[in-house]
Amino acid sequence: MPALLFPLGLAALLAVVVPLVIHLMRRDELRPVVFAALRWLDPRPKPRQRIRFSEWPLLWVRLLLIAVLGLLLARPVLTAPLSDKPYVTVVPGADPKAAQQAAREDAEAHWLTAGFPRLSDTPGAVGEVSSRLRQLDAQLPQGVKLTVVVPQTLQGVDAERPILSRTVDWRIVAGAMPAAQSMTTKLPVLSLRYAPDRAADVRWFRAVSAAWQTPFEAAGADAALPPKDRVLVWLGSGNVPSAVRARVHSGGTVLLGAQTVWPASPQRRVAWRDATGAPLMEAQGEGRGQWLRLTRPLGPAVFTELLEPTFPDQLAAVLSPNPSPARVEARDLIPVVGRSIFTRPSEELTPWLALLVAVLFGVERLLATAARRRAAP
Repeated sequence: MPALLFPLGLAALLAVVVPLVIHLMRRDELRPVVFAALRWLDPRPKPRQRIRFSEWPLLWVRLLLIAVLGLLLARPVLTAPLSDKPYVTVVPGADPKAAQQAAREDAEAHWLTAGFPRLSDTPGAVGEVSSRLRQLDAQLPQGVKLTVVVPQTLQGVDAERPILSRTVDWRIVAGAMPAAQSMTTKLPVLSLRYAPDRAADVRWFRAVSAAWQTPFEAAGADAALPPKDRVLVWLGSGNVPSAVRARVHSGGTVLLGAQTVWPASPQRRVAWRDATGAPLMEAQGEGRGQWLRLTRPLGPAVFTELLEPTFPDQLAAVLSPNPSPARVEARDLIPVVGRSIFTRPSEELTPWLALLVAVLFGVERLLATAARRRAAP
């Protein structure tokens, strides 16, 4: 559907009177020819005057050029026409009979999957239910009634209720979405680089890797850095080397000892606390990676958690947090209204009109030049 982003631009159409005035004031230039018979004519009678335009092709091109310029200033756009019928979407796993009953004859019925296929077609990939619902809310025109048929148990949801721009008829029917494959947390692989005075601290991380049953590698601080998919443990004093900082910025994870000075950041947070609530490890992001830093030296006297049998599991939970739960009861995910109305994407015609203006200007110059050649003696 056509629309104008700046309707006041159409006021420029009033400029079409300019070519008309020019063509009225500037008639065809004719060369006077004097011959003797004119001296016998009476000079008092005046010829009958009437409005007459000359150079009609040039006049029409100029009028069209002014009109297109006015339309260009108004910034016309085209939006795809959308149906205003009620929309019913069904989450796979819902009872088929209940879904068919919800899909009325006067409504558009589609699956809440990739591409939103019709209910009579095979549903596509389910993906995240909450994301699909937000996408559908953004695509539907304002005022279209949306009915969502969901099974009693949902998979692939966010940690909060979806916030949409419209009220949704949330119909819970029998059924459940197929359970997703269990996501197991992958234990990290540690690669350690240490200064000579920190060699005694290596044993604690070697014991952790043995408890995880993962590979372990340790070398001096001057050794080459390990691959980025491993967690680098840097036990040294003073500032962090530039190579280690570049590793974090490009997406790596680095665990620092308490004696290492790390970059200051306002985003610093506590990642691990002891039983009393005192911080054991702090974290902060930089670029695409993450810094972690112990707040205490590695010794049983001040870091009593090292002797606890749960220390490897607690460290693994910090380095590789468990995925967020994505299974929820449908009654706990009823969408709420609160998001602003989405603006429909549209295609601006400005580039095409600008090209048409350039073509018309070229034609106008060509016709105007030809008219001057004809008028020249």
